[in-house]
Parts: sequence; C-alpha cells; structure tokens
Amino acid sequence: MSGRSPTAQRLFWTLVLGGCASIRYGAVALAATASVCVAILVHRLDRPRRFRSLVRRIARRHAPTLALRRRQERFLDAYGNMIEDGWLRERDYFVERTVLPLIEERGYSDYAEPRFEEMVEIVERVAHAQVLPDERETPEDGIAYERYCADLLEEAGWDARPTGASGDQGCDVIAEKAGLRLIVQCKRYGRPVGNAAVQEVAAAALHWSGDMAAVVSNAGFTPAARKLAGTTGVLLLHHDDLLDLVPERRTGRRRAPATER
Repeated sequence: MSGRSPTAQRLFWTLVLGGCASIRYGAVALAATASVCVAILVHRLDRPRRFRSLVRRIARRHAPTLALRRRQERFLDAYGNMIEDGWLRERDYFVERTVLPLIEERGYSDYAEPRFEEMVEIVERVAHAQVLPDERETPEDGIAYERYCADLLEEAGWDARPTGASGDQGCDVIAEKAGLRLIVQCKRYGRPVGNAAVQEVAAAALHWSGDMAAVVSNAGFTPAARKLAGTTGVLLLHHDDLLDLVPERRTGRRRAPATER
C-alpha cells in the first residue's frame, strides 16, 4: 500500500469499507460507496485546475512587485534586441523561493516539480497583466541622469545633491536622511551594470564616510554585480526604487568626518 498514490489508497479503503457496509445495509451502503468513489475521482481529475489556481493566487499577491521587476530587468540593447536575462533569473527565483514552498505546504510536492515551467508561465502572465504607472522619462545624458536620481531622492525626503562631473571618487550623488549618509553611483546604461560599479561605490562610501552605498541604473545588473553587492552591502537599485528608499545602515563602517571638496 505504501507505493500507491493517496488517491488510490482512498479508493481502496472506500471500497473495502463500503463493501463491508453493503453486506449489512445492502443497496443503500453500496450507493453511498459509489458516490464517495465518484467524488474522489472528480477531486483527483480537478487537481490540475486547483494547482494552477493556487499558483496564480500566490503570484497575484506579489503582482505589483513582479511587474516592477519585470520592467526593471528588461531592456533594449544597442541593436534593438529585448534583453530579458535579469527578469528570467528573477522569475525563476520567485518560483523557487516563494511559490514552491507554499505549493508543498498544500500537498502538491509530488505534483509541482515536473511542472516548474508551467508555474513560470503563470508568473509571467500575472506580471505582464499587472498595470503599472507610466514610467517617467529618464534623461539620456549621464550628468542629467545623476540630477534626475537626486531629484527622486529629494521627493523621498532625502537631502540630496550631485557631486559634479569630476573628482567624485565614484560618487555621483550624496544624500542624507535621519542622520545617515547615502553614497550613490548612477549608471544610465543600455546593458546590465557590472561589478566594477559595485567596487567603485563601495570605495566611494569609504572616501565620503557613507553609511549606505548604492548603484542606481535604468537597466539591470549582472550576476557578478549582484554577488559582490551581497558581500559588500551595496544596494542595487532601479531609479524607481529611490522613491521608497528608507535610511538603513548597510556598510557597517563607523562614521568619520568626510573630506569634502
């Protein structure tokens, strides 16, 4: 019996118990047994629909975040090709870390793994269907983009200012709020930002006595950049994220008087 599926076991014991009951109670017990067996089979046949519905509900709880990440991690390269590598990684990560554990809790552990691609497709549809506010027009010029990022931080309540075009030591914007200093490097790119930017802003945080460090870009980030950011405490942000950014000490370094230009 241990090798049988839960449905097969339910049917087996229903027939055994129902058969015993029908010996004593006759046709009434036999009819009841048949009804229960039909209900078990219908429930089994309806399992794929319930599985898809559960995945859809989980994805919809996170639909705004998924849609925003989809926007942030997809971009057109210099040749007009849509580059989606960052979004595809994000989508798979969401399924692995968020959807699968909840699915397994609901008794679908034996059912979900072979249907990973089906779950990914459901997440894609949910993210695509979510309506987001129109994306702001971002400046093409790098200096103007730095000013744009500083303005977004100002909207979020930070006291922000660009450092200027030269001698910034990897820092494009300095922002302060609640006694913490944020050091920002801005990258207006047509491709994912690499780990060099993470290295530069981490060093800039030392030079400018920063409590937080971030690379802000209109595009996504390479896996190498994400890995290095995880070990250095550098935030990797899309400019949309600046409006919701809150002060939080990330660098773990003690503040010292900054050397201002």
